[in-house]
Amino acid sequence: MTSGSQVHRGSDSRIWLKQYPAGVPADIDAAPYASLVELLEESFETFRSRRAFICMERSISYGDLDRMSLALAAYLQSKRLQKGARVALMMPNVPHHPVATVAVLRAGYTAVNVNPLYTPRELEHQLRDSGAEAIIVLDSYASVVQQAIATTAVRHVIVCSSFEASGDWKLACEPGALPDAVWFDDAIEAGHDLPFAAPRLAADDVAFLQYTGGTTGVSKGATLLHRNIVANVLQNEAWMQPVMRKPPHAEQLFIVCALPLYHIFALTVCFLLGMRVGGVNLLIPNPRDIPGLIKQLRKYQFHSFPAVNTLYNALLNSPGFDHVDFSRLKVSCSAGMATQQAVAEAWLNKTGCALSEAYGLSETSPALTCNRFDTKVFSGTIGVPLPSTYISIRDENNSEVPLGEAGEICAKGPQLMAGYWNKPEETAKVLTSDGYFRTGDIGVMTPNGSIKIVDRKKDRSSYPASTSIRTRSKMPSQAIPACWNAW
Repeated sequence: MTSGSQVHRGSDSRIWLKQYPAGVPADIDAAPYASLVELLEESFETFRSRRAFICMERSISYGDLDRMSLALAAYLQSKRLQKGARVALMMPNVPHHPVATVAVLRAGYTAVNVNPLYTPRELEHQLRDSGAEAIIVLDSYASVVQQAIATTAVRHVIVCSSFEASGDWKLACEPGALPDAVWFDDAIEAGHDLPFAAPRLAADDVAFLQYTGGTTGVSKGATLLHRNIVANVLQNEAWMQPVMRKPPHAEQLFIVCALPLYHIFALTVCFLLGMRVGGVNLLIPNPRDIPGLIKQLRKYQFHSFPAVNTLYNALLNSPGFDHVDFSRLKVSCSAGMATQQAVAEAWLNKTGCALSEAYGLSETSPALTCNRFDTKVFSGTIGVPLPSTYISIRDENNSEVPLGEAGEICAKGPQLMAGYWNKPEETAKVLTSDGYFRTGDIGVMTPNGSIKIVDRKKDRSSYPASTSIRTRSKMPSQAIPACWNAW
């Protein structure tokens, strides 16, 4: 299902292409899809009877997701929100999240992902900055919304029930003092009887506002267009295909989604990539509950397990881990923070699947680089640029440094954001005149095109003329999922 065409690598200046596995194209072509919605609707039709998401023993199919999201989209349109309106989503990994996300996009609106652990003050800032007019929230966090929305533009609140083991979607409690709040299931039921007007979406319409500390620590919304997300989905699909074609073969890709869906890593690499290939996501609402996570893992044979170093380490050191069936595991993608070599070696020894470290940011939808998935060797690098991705290591004068020398990692590709939401000055600080994004990370490119992060950009007048390659001690702060801070 990989999109794109192979270019003649012999004349290509991208030195990293020689590391590409056979079958991975140098470039992808996102042009066939006018929007992310078009890509998703293609999957609804192709995989209609397949399971799309599993959570606490209950599942919803692609057909279910199609019908429910369409009804919710019609309900949202009935509130007279204009095309491009921002709708905030505040919930952990529960089935309501993908339904709500697809509904917002199909209605022609922009999804604003919110960390459900935000304080009222943090939530108020994000709602005010984004200009969100509606919010869909899990009932467990409704009180935070109640405390935050008075000074915001939010006028429509939909409250979802906590997803109990019984699988009952009916709300367990009244939304309380939230103005005009409605049940999630009531909104869907009402939407089935409401007209839906499919908006004319374009590749340059805004799909997501993904909030990040960026390179300055100030909370900003990365403006991710439909074409940005489509491109990164196709880039990840192309990179994964060679290993997925190897036996044992599976009719349906099974993904463990323990990373939070409100974070860009899980949003793209679990949810949207899974939808693209007709896969099923096992949603883990609380990954900190390691015994509970292991209990879920023991019930399934899975193929892809994206996570962070701390989660891999916690699993390795927990009772019951040895009883998980890893016989079909093909992809263990580690990102979000530095992967420790000891953890990588232990994971490979226990599961037979190597940890392949990747790198990206909210501003890049997120994936920029990744190690090969068909290796058994931990490289200690963040791998090579994905198809259609260009990485340049530059000094403070925006000049590319020689191979082996340190400079700021700068990236360009179709997954690069349009800019920071309503912050042109902040956008200008991170975009170079030739269209590269300054990540704020200091790295070194090896002669074969692999990249190693060695530092975080400091307030200094210049970079050192030469820096030896060393293992980084931490990942840039904006790349660390907020829900993992407690690890």
